[in-house]
Amino acid sequence: MIVSPSLLSADFGNLARDLEMINQSKAQMLHLDVMDGVFVPNISFGFPVIKYVQQLCKKPLDVHLMIVEPQKFVNEVRDCGAAIMNVHYEACNHLDRVVQQIHDAGMKAGVTINPATPVCLLRDIVAQLDLVLLMSVNPGFGGQKFIPNTLNKVRELRALMAETGSRAVIEVDGGVNDVTGKQLAAAGADVLVAGNYVFKDTDPLKAIETLYNL
Repeated sequence: MIVSPSLLSADFGNLARDLEMINQSKAQMLHLDVMDGVFVPNISFGFPVIKYVQQLCKKPLDVHLMIVEPQKFVNEVRDCGAAIMNVHYEACNHLDRVVQQIHDAGMKAGVTINPATPVCLLRDIVAQLDLVLLMSVNPGFGGQKFIPNTLNKVRELRALMAETGSRAVIEVDGGVNDVTGKQLAAAGADVLVAGNYVFKDTDPLKAIETLYNL
């Protein structure tokens, strides 16, 4: 299993320490949630923090923009060293164009859908994507309870990808732990984003390894 710890749950007073832990761990990516207080009811961090993280983190950065009009910031995300730029289906009026912009900037393109957004809406774009993120909580805050219907959405997305020939990886974010992670792995998920489960554990390296071995 690919593990992508969520920076949102890190200790920002000891960010360099937490990033070194990520470097030493079995995590294959680092997930960064950028929130604007408009698209989601919270504000997190911006490009200066991402640039700082990129300087210290040896893992590819998966930058998840929980913001309105993410297409305005493609170049900024690229210049921060992101490997993946992830935008919300619900925030993009012209999603095909945004995906092309991300690819043209040299990044992998990810698209996220919220819990109430049907998987079928991705049919015409999924073959162009490198990653699809299914939110298993309503976006905006860490520490929420996993929404069980996400398991059905993972299975549905896996079937849709088979129909369309998509090679995208399936990522899930929200309420991920050893129990829900095992269920998601069985359903067909490829990448698990975990925040509190990793950073609030007394042994975060072991927590990451647990998910990695699912």
